[in-house]
Amino acid sequence: MVPVRLTGPRLAVREYHHTEGDVDALHALFGDPEVTRHLPFGPSDREACADQVELYLEEAMAEERDTYRLAVTRLADAEEPEDATPVGQASLTLDGHRAAHLGCVLAREFWGRGYAGEVVGLLCGLAFDALDLHRLAARVAVANEASVKVLTGLGFRLEGRLRHDGFKDGVWSDSFLYSLLADEWPGPGARRPGPDR
Repeated sequence: MVPVRLTGPRLAVREYHHTEGDVDALHALFGDPEVTRHLPFGPSDREACADQVELYLEEAMAEERDTYRLAVTRLADAEEPEDATPVGQASLTLDGHRAAHLGCVLAREFWGRGYAGEVVGLLCGLAFDALDLHRLAARVAVANEASVKVLTGLGFRLEGRLRHDGFKDGVWSDSFLYSLLADEWPGPGARRPGPDR
């Protein structure tokens, strides 16, 4: 395993650690009903979050890694990003043919600061530069306007609407599918999205 460490102007993206701090941070994130509102699952308890961190570490150790679930930290929170408490999660899931789906979730107190755009930009760099992928895709709940702004601000294009793509709390919901190709990615810092979540 080659650990992932990405650094932007204000944020770092790193592997999870099986520590109380990382489990608590994931629970603070995924235990918040407002944060999980647009996710395919509802709020998680701490035990489920501990199990998730263990799964993330197993995925990271896979001989042919195809899943990257990474902790997002603020550079201002510690001298070393490895020591900082996570404030969000970034994910990249490879699905063959040099393609992947990406995701980003931030704690509510960090919404609207441009952090999601920075995280997605770092994931694009990982995907297109380090992993030599050709295509990135992202599914976004139709009601999640902030995430749509982040993606379009980075050059992602709308491919269509996926009808009844999700089922949560007894209700079907639609998603938008966005994508970005390697030759459309201008590189880090080329575009700056507006306010985001």
